[in-house]
Amino acid sequence: MTLLELIGNTPLLDLSFLSKTQERIKLFAKAEWRNPGGSLKDRPVKAMLLNAIGSGELVSGKTILDSSSGNAGISYSMIGAALGFPVTIVIPGNASNERKQRLLAHGATLIETDPLEGYDQALRHVRGLYADSKDKYFYCDQYSNPFNVQAHFHGTANELLQQSPDPITHFVCGVGTGGSLTGIARRLKQTNADICIVGVRPEVWPGIEGLKPLGQPEDIIPAIYDAGLVDEWVDISADEAKEMCLKMASYGYFLGQSSGAYLAACEKLMQSLSSGVVTTLLCDLGERYISSGLWQ
Repeated sequence: MTLLELIGNTPLLDLSFLSKTQERIKLFAKAEWRNPGGSLKDRPVKAMLLNAIGSGELVSGKTILDSSSGNAGISYSMIGAALGFPVTIVIPGNASNERKQRLLAHGATLIETDPLEGYDQALRHVRGLYADSKDKYFYCDQYSNPFNVQAHFHGTANELLQQSPDPITHFVCGVGTGGSLTGIARRLKQTNADICIVGVRPEVWPGIEGLKPLGQPEDIIPAIYDAGLVDEWVDISADEAKEMCLKMASYGYFLGQSSGAYLAACEKLMQSLSSGVVTTLLCDLGERYISSGLWQ
């Protein structure tokens, strides 16, 4: 196998022990850290870059450019190195050191923005950078690229449907670029319109790495995000995400902050259900957050 062939086909984990009534409410989660870049983001980045090469947008001499909270940046740098392209990533300065070190290890160039201005400032900066040097860069633009959605529609969602031992009733997911929520939700609802899509909404500050709160008028809404797919929202704080990460570590699962947020939302949801099959994603592992204080 090649490196790119390792991406996808991640296992589905049975986490029903988090349900108080396991005989009536099940919980399953995709172990996305099993991708070679260590996160869910390998899927859309692979799809976007291969499509760009096929269409002639990404050619020798171009540098791959995008903004990222960290995980997509790692995917860009890893896949870019495998394909022979230089990579430049604009990233908020508060992204964990572990993520930055992985990016640098693959040879990527990092441009850091003010962490107090959030992910949207990184997005604004990368757009300005591309506008000034269009001949130099291939701007992948994961926030607007339709192949971000397609990777999850054809890949992640179909795997989820095939692997789940019982018919899915709920899918829980947050919004970063909107690609995973939009792609998976569309495919699930195509199969069964009654499947409930539950959005995970973090607080504005200190926030949860990789997730957008989408609560302020000035927030940049990703172009690929389809808000109409979300049936209900669950608010999760950084403290609740951390508590769930610590709880899961006590069971042997060492998960990242967004995974903790998703599972905290699942736990809240399951308390309101009399029966169901709840599904979600475990986006990455806890090692990427050690320097951020998540485990202190």
